[in-house]
Amino acid sequence: MPALYLAHGIVWTTAGPQLRLASPDGTPEGIPVKAGTRLGFRVLDPQVFCLGSHRVHSADDRTHVPCRLQAPAERGYQCVNCFLNDDLRFLHDSHRSGRAPEGLLLYLAQPHWLYVATFANGASKVGTAANIRKSLRLAEQGAVVARYVAKTRDGRVVRVLEDMVSGATELTQAVRSAAKYAGLLTPLPAADLERINAGHAATVRNLLPAAQLEGFDVVDDLWQLPELAAPVLADGIRRSYPSTFDSGDHGLTVQGILGSVAAAQLTEGGPHFLADLGRLKGRRIALGDFVSELPAMQEQLF
Repeated sequence: MPALYLAHGIVWTTAGPQLRLASPDGTPEGIPVKAGTRLGFRVLDPQVFCLGSHRVHSADDRTHVPCRLQAPAERGYQCVNCFLNDDLRFLHDSHRSGRAPEGLLLYLAQPHWLYVATFANGASKVGTAANIRKSLRLAEQGAVVARYVAKTRDGRVVRVLEDMVSGATELTQAVRSAAKYAGLLTPLPAADLERINAGHAATVRNLLPAAQLEGFDVVDDLWQLPELAAPVLADGIRRSYPSTFDSGDHGLTVQGILGSVAAAQLTEGGPHFLADLGRLKGRRIALGDFVSELPAMQEQLF
């Protein structure tokens, strides 16, 4: 019988990316996603379900609390009850409100980094990363080029700087997942992305000294793209995976991954395509030896 899970999406760890899952009783599991990984699954329900909440205890210690109601998601990937009980909901506003649980304050007390990230279509954003996830944060975001522009003493200072930068430049604090995926299907040349990112980063570094704020240093540190990203960014014909992850059977052999977007094949020697595995987040799935169900008009490609 296939094993049943709730998918929590792609998470990048020090051991590499993995498809994070939870069994029906909430026990966390994960499938490492690397070159050669075979992912076979059936999406059981088109509904997106609540992924639970988190209790933050310190900089490197937190507890995931499964949704006791196993409810449909209402706010992002949470039901209202889990949203209200999630320590992380204070994360992006604590520097303005001054309110945060004690464990989250310990997390925010560690050094943080301000970065400028550029994605495959040239869209760029300003963002923050805790020291403990400095490089992994950008890999998880799906950046193609990125530079760290400041190191701060804590999470409050970095978010004040982030707000200042997004208010004074064209850089936003978020880029939609759909835009990131579309950009990987028709990417700009690598030299153009490097030029765009370097220009934005220089603008931010020139802006930061004007901040009336202590507790940070301006830096110029280039982020290193993960090796697993190479097949996603390789030259050649780019095809979008010809099915959706809201229903049906799927069987993919991963060749590489950036963010949540995998370069994969359906059959050995078959064409490569790009599939956004982030679309599995919140779905109930069964793991097993499944193969992709393709629209009839697409079968001749495979």
